[in-house]
Amino acid sequence: MFLAIDTVFDQCSVAIVSQDLQVISDHTETGKRDQTQQILPMIDSALQQAGIKLADITALIFNRGPGPFSGIRINTAVIQALSVAHNIPCVGVSSLAAIAQAAFDKQGVQQVYAALDARMKQVYFGEYQLAQMQGTPDVQVMTQVEGSEERLVDYEQSTDKALPIAGNGATLLHAVEDQPLFAEIIPDAVSLAKLGIAQYLVSGGVSADQALPVYLRNNAWKTLKEQGKA
Repeated sequence: MFLAIDTVFDQCSVAIVSQDLQVISDHTETGKRDQTQQILPMIDSALQQAGIKLADITALIFNRGPGPFSGIRINTAVIQALSVAHNIPCVGVSSLAAIAQAAFDKQGVQQVYAALDARMKQVYFGEYQLAQMQGTPDVQVMTQVEGSEERLVDYEQSTDKALPIAGNGATLLHAVEDQPLFAEIIPDAVSLAKLGIAQYLVSGGVSADQALPVYLRNNAWKTLKEQGKA
């Protein structure tokens, strides 16, 4: 069993999913208020619903970002604490890959741009396509297109291809005529779990001290004064 959590997309989402991607428990609370108070009780509830203990969990899957600093910080801190306390490996999953996975699950798109509003007139951006999940021939997950990278792009920037754009940053870019936009796509912990399990089967997990966030904006953790803005 795999436990996945997300607090990055202005929500608390927890799922327990088996290696063959059967969803055992899945619950999401929208809104970002009281995430620190919500997430641990939600994990306890998910374990009770599944009839298992943390000791039965193969790996802990978390949203490593990019995205809002506070959400990433909560996500990472919870996973690191559980990992240390119960000696469970961690798997960090890209928030952009999760958007792409949700776009496939909900809209059936097999190649997509993921765009997440990064504020400061920029979006986090990446390109993904469908690939077979190793060891599970009937399961496919979204993977980053070879040679591409997750990056920050400016508002109103055009894309190289007329692929669909998913995520809340979709309408902030300059779309060509008839380019599909799925701005309503919000992934949950099940989307993360699918990607995390695929990653775990390929490369395993990491220890808590290696379960690190990805911000893309390098000074995101600094105060405004430290950034030279105050």
